[in-house]
Amino acid sequence: MSSSLLLSARHLQKQFGAVVAAHDLCVDIEVGQRVSLIGSNGAGKTTFVNMITGYLKPDQGSIHLGDTDITAMSPRQITRLGVARSFQIPQLYPALSVMDNMLVAMACHDNQLSMWRSASQPQHIERGVELLERFGLIQHRHRRVSELPGGVRKLLDIALALTGSPKLLLLDEPTSGVSAEEKFPMMETVMHALGNEPLTALFVEHDMDIVRRHADRVIAFYSGRIIADDAPEQALATDDVRRYVTGELRQEANHA
Repeated sequence: MSSSLLLSARHLQKQFGAVVAAHDLCVDIEVGQRVSLIGSNGAGKTTFVNMITGYLKPDQGSIHLGDTDITAMSPRQITRLGVARSFQIPQLYPALSVMDNMLVAMACHDNQLSMWRSASQPQHIERGVELLERFGLIQHRHRRVSELPGGVRKLLDIALALTGSPKLLLLDEPTSGVSAEEKFPMMETVMHALGNEPLTALFVEHDMDIVRRHADRVIAFYSGRIIADDAPEQALATDDVRRYVTGELRQEANHA
């Protein structure tokens, strides 16, 4: 495998009953890329992400992280190899403070969750503060997560994903549930924060303005298949994407 190739998925197949969620998917992701996964609901984006992270096993095909075959590995094993994920609904401890959530995440990476308070080393606290500052969350460090607005919880969930210094970060609809006024500044904060990390990022996104602004590559899904894989302007200009993802061709036909 090329030294610049981080992830290689070959001929992935996944079916749920009569529904084909992934059909012969072949994707190579290079180190440092910012890749947006687009498509309507049910197109296969989350199935692809779930297979990469071990939450689903493909019926056929293989997935390699670097030279390591991760196809049959558990989510925990894959995480330890350097793959991290944030979820559409933030996975947080609402009764704990923001900083305690950071320390729990780092204790998980160190296999010290049962004694995370006593095991919190100065370097953990330093790393937690650094991440909170980078994501603009340091003023919330002592607040309970249950008191935070939705956009702030989203940012915290992504910051938690970086506690283990991953090689590959997958963001599942990072701006979903965030108001129109908040989502652009929020995504700017996320991408600025990721710019300080030597990692590759894949993010599922429905807002094409955010895709154009922050992705250097777009992979479009439809009915379990990849219908475009190119730079944003080229991918978004294809007839299949304009028909099945953005709906532009249907809109033009309706106004003709």
